Amino acid sequence: MAGRFGRVEPRRQARTFLLGLLSDVDSRNCWSLAEQSGDVSPRRMQRLLGEAVWDAGKVRDDLRGYVAATLGDPQGVLVLDDTGDLKKGADTVGVQRQYTGTAGRIENAQVAVFLAYATAAGRALIDRELYLPRSWTDDRARCAAAGVPDDVGFATKTVLGRRMLARAFDAGIPAAWVTADEAYGGDQSLRKDLQHRGIGYVLAVAKSHHVVIATAGEVRADTVVADLLPSRAWQRLSAGAGAKGERDYDWAWISITAPAAEQPGQHALLVRRRISDGELAYYRCYSPEPVTLKALVRVAGIRWMVEECFQAGKGETGLDQHQVRRWKSWHRYTTLVMLAHAILTAITVTAGATHDPADDLIPLTVNEIRHLFAKLVLTPTRTAAYWLTWSDWRRRHQARAKISHYRRRQTIDNHA
Repeated sequence: MAGRFGRVEPRRQARTFLLGLLSDVDSRNCWSLAEQSGDVSPRRMQRLLGEAVWDAGKVRDDLRGYVAATLGDPQGVLVLDDTGDLKKGADTVGVQRQYTGTAGRIENAQVAVFLAYATAAGRALIDRELYLPRSWTDDRARCAAAGVPDDVGFATKTVLGRRMLARAFDAGIPAAWVTADEAYGGDQSLRKDLQHRGIGYVLAVAKSHHVVIATAGEVRADTVVADLLPSRAWQRLSAGAGAKGERDYDWAWISITAPAAEQPGQHALLVRRRISDGELAYYRCYSPEPVTLKALVRVAGIRWMVEECFQAGKGETGLDQHQVRRWKSWHRYTTLVMLAHAILTAITVTAGATHDPADDLIPLTVNEIRHLFAKLVLTPTRTAAYWLTWSDWRRRHQARAKISHYRRRQTIDNHA
């Protein structure tokens, strides 16, 4: 990515920023990263995210190529999902009261859609799109204040996901499958995009999703299970290894008839039944060539890897700790965080190649690699005066912010 920075100063600062993300700082905002890196104030970090000349989209392209070179597999799976960050106030770009799976309810939050790439070797985030609700895109003055470009209009999360998938496939990323939850699986345009590219998919759908069965016509997915699947149709298969062992479920599938506008191939409805309580989940599946039930189950199980990416991204490299308000800064910060996570993933893959299963140790994980990197490589020696200077800087800045806030509140109260 070094070549994406025309000047040496932002190039060095980007390197410093990445190393800060990989360090042991408590919070990965510009203040903490600057203090960790030896800067005398957050100004250089803030300038990197806001004013320096570099294209976060091109760095994202480099990141995608880096991940493909590290994890590349022709049977790779692309995973779409969104995640939210809880926020206060209404000035941060994209923030409004909206549902986010992070909280499991409607909260004041910022939501973004991500694309992950997963193979047997590992998984990493390779693209991102910030979701702007209509309350933002219909208010161009608000968008301008947050630095949103004039040509950015409203787009659903599914449309954002389709854009990212198109970029990935146009760039030649090696993948044969796409998977996503039911928020994306019910979109016919997304399914058509993938069929036209000859890409298979296993997309979760709601129980009310309609499919066409040759012997029964158009029916709901839950009706298929209740009326059309015999008991002998169920097979117990693992959706992959989890933290507590194999994730076993009962699975069944049935061929469905695709609309005339869709591409020929193998179309099926896949159903997963949880062993403990019988809870059902439904997937609409497509493959340009015939595949086995086990192959579809493998792809369905990989969808959860994006959650692991979110967990590691937030816990290890600060995906949700940006504290930036503007459009450009969010894209720059998020891209660098994704790159930091990809670096850890690449090191983990390399280390795993030399792991001896006979050792009484689990393979090195992303978490452990980051911990070792911070302790063995990044821990600097600073004087007491340095830390006290930063303490003074923070307290002075916070005092000014407090005075400004009180004055603003007083002005509002007087006008009221």
